[in-house]
Amino acid sequence: MDGELPAREAMEFDVVIVGAGPAGLAAAIRLKQVSPEASVVVVEKGSEVGAHILSGAVIDPVALDSLLPDWRKEETPIATPATDDRFYMLFGQRAVRLPAKLMPPLMSNHGAYIVSLGDTCKWLAGKAEELGVEIYPGFAASEILYGDNGEVVGVATGDMGIGKDGEPKDTFTRGMELRAKYTLFAEGTRGHLGKRLIAKFGLAEGREPQKYGIGIKELWEVSPDKHHKGLVQHTFGWPLDNKTGGGSFLYHYGDNLVAVGFVLHLNYENPYLSPFDEFQRFKTHPLVRDTFAGGKRIGYGARAISEGGYQSVPKLVVPGAALIGDDAGFLNVPRIKGTHNAMASGMLAAEHVAAALAAGRAGDELTDYDTGWRASAIGKDLWKVRNAKPFWSHFGTLVGIALGGIDMWTNTLGFSLFGTRKHGKTDAASLKPAAACRPIAYPKPDGVLTFDRLSSVYLSNTNHEEDQPAHLQLADPGLQKASEYDIYAGPSGRYCPAGVYEWVRDEGPQARVRFVINAQNCVHCKTCDIKDPNGNITWVAPEGGGGPNYPSM
Repeated sequence: MDGELPAREAMEFDVVIVGAGPAGLAAAIRLKQVSPEASVVVVEKGSEVGAHILSGAVIDPVALDSLLPDWRKEETPIATPATDDRFYMLFGQRAVRLPAKLMPPLMSNHGAYIVSLGDTCKWLAGKAEELGVEIYPGFAASEILYGDNGEVVGVATGDMGIGKDGEPKDTFTRGMELRAKYTLFAEGTRGHLGKRLIAKFGLAEGREPQKYGIGIKELWEVSPDKHHKGLVQHTFGWPLDNKTGGGSFLYHYGDNLVAVGFVLHLNYENPYLSPFDEFQRFKTHPLVRDTFAGGKRIGYGARAISEGGYQSVPKLVVPGAALIGDDAGFLNVPRIKGTHNAMASGMLAAEHVAAALAAGRAGDELTDYDTGWRASAIGKDLWKVRNAKPFWSHFGTLVGIALGGIDMWTNTLGFSLFGTRKHGKTDAASLKPAAACRPIAYPKPDGVLTFDRLSSVYLSNTNHEEDQPAHLQLADPGLQKASEYDIYAGPSGRYCPAGVYEWVRDEGPQARVRFVINAQNCVHCKTCDIKDPNGNITWVAPEGGGGPNYPSM
């Protein structure tokens, strides 16, 4: 088909940025602040800025203070300061509050703000446009463009109106080439183009494997008497066992809004475990269930997060391009915060791009950005917590968190008793065969406090054009049956928080088990791309504008 398609039209820019999240928008704003004459475009696969943004979110404003120092004087969606900080360890139906004095100082949320990160990105997009940045929502960057010498020279947006059979429909529209002297990839965790760059250029060589978690979030409107504006609450422990890492968040903000969520580390071993159902079970704990009495669930979403931290950050540059934000993996895991580092990385990369443009350069490696991040505020932030994830993974929740806490305390004093720990195997390799594990019986949802997947996906406003090539690509159907189902008991039906994957048994004389992919339900969390035990499922971008449309998440 490619030979029959018309040539794509091309547009030329100084800088192309892929992704209108906090990293991409901060990069765009900083570029125009430093180089007002530079032409900058941001391409965003969501139907609008913020449509695909999902985070807790409690943000540290340190990067925002540097980017837009006067933001507090304006009307912004960043309006609820964190005023009450609580940590609990859950044991069955009991909750033990951890004294604040025991927590390392960097874990404090003093000075942080509870926000909708989607609304925050919409506001940042307005700031970028005021400076002359062009933003194209609804266009998914689907291809990296390379020059004659192998350098990145931009991206191409996906063709629209291609049917499942791969042939153009009556609605066919050719994608655009967005060409640039430098391209910044800010797609978020497990970005599908960033992933290709890392593989093509060997950017992860000599680094620890990237580690991931899945974050599942609901937004509730609660009764006024249940609302404690400014409360930031985190837990770990129940309903997870000691070997399984994860924890919860509960943030009270705005007008009677509560963001509740659960982060489960994707290095779990039991293929019968369901992150979605663990989250639903968590809400029944006496510590939190009363919060939702008389309330209404108004939003739902899920997203993978990068947890590898300092040890897992790949090389960040190739000729003509750089990785920023969670395409690079800058989340601070114990703080469950990444927005400040995402923005800081975008700003840092933008400053090096601006210097390169001023020097008349194009298409080379921004080496100073790659070598400079470790000495920057980003590197200092991640260095102090570098052992928290490995300790948790290798020693379990109780011992791991204790060791991680000791290490964070000593790192605030400038040293570590433990050096730098390794992560070990990938999350996909952590699953045990089903025969070695015990099935988990989850209670049925009550439709009031706990819910099923499909009613949850409905709240995410997820939609895809049905007649289009599959954006969840299965490399080997035979392997999926022989391994993912026969050996691991079909964990895809449990790790997916949106009901995308099903193993369906056909009855009758030709009884067999079929793997069904309900791509229409996909909320773009990328968990399948991470957790499939054989790496047999690959997530690629669907038509632009498809996927979730998160309202103020």
